[in-house]
Amino acid sequence: MPHRPYTLLFDLDGTLADSIALLLASFHHTFEAHGSIVPPDAEWIAGIGTPLIMQMRQFAKTEDEAQRMILTYRAFQRVHHDEMLREFEGVGETLALLKSRGHPTALVTSKGNDLAHRALAWMHLTEYIDVIVGMDSTERHKPDPAPVLYALAALHATPDSALFLGDSPHDIAAGNAAGVTSVAALWGPFPRTVLTAASPTYLLEHIRELPALVGRLDASRNS
Repeated sequence: MPHRPYTLLFDLDGTLADSIALLLASFHHTFEAHGSIVPPDAEWIAGIGTPLIMQMRQFAKTEDEAQRMILTYRAFQRVHHDEMLREFEGVGETLALLKSRGHPTALVTSKGNDLAHRALAWMHLTEYIDVIVGMDSTERHKPDPAPVLYALAALHATPDSALFLGDSPHDIAAGNAAGVTSVAALWGPFPRTVLTAASPTYLLEHIRELPALVGRLDASRNS
C-alpha cells in the first residue's frame, strides 16, 4: 500500500512571503520613532524567524521599552502590510500543485497568528494551507522544535514523513531538532553560507524545485 504523501511545513516571511522590505521598514520606523539609533539591517535580519519580542529585547534597554517598541512596530506593519507584502514568484502555483497531489500542509511561523492568517489571505494562499502554527500557538518558538512538532501533531504526521521549508537558520534548527527533513530556501535574506552552516538536508534555489524533491522523497518510501 502506498504511503501517505509527505507532510509539508512552510515558514512564512522570506519563504512564501516576500516581506523583508516590510519588516525592515517597520524596524527602521520603530527605532526612529523611539529616538533610538537604528542598528545595521544585518543585525535585524539575523533575528528574522524568531519571535518579535526576542528580536526587540536584543536592542531595547528595558523590558518596558521592548514592549512599547513592539506596539509601534506592529502598528506600522499593520498599516503598510498590504502595500508591501508580496508572495515570491512561483509560490502560488507550487502550493496549488502540491496540494493537488494530496500533501497535508502547515504554516510554521514566528509571526502572530492574526498576521499569519492575514498574509495568507492577502497572497491568496489560504486554501493551500491546512494548519497555521504561529507565535500564539506554542509557548516555545523556533529555533526550538515545539512549533514543528505542534504542526505534525495537528496533521497526524510523523517526523520521518515530513519536510520543513524555511529561509533562516532558525527554521533549519527547529526542523533538525524535530527530526523532519529540513530544506533551506535560498531566495530569502540569509546567504547560502549561513544556511549551509545550519546543516539543512537540502538547499533549493527556487520554490519551483520543491515538487520534484518531494516526488523523489515519496518515491523512495514507496519503492
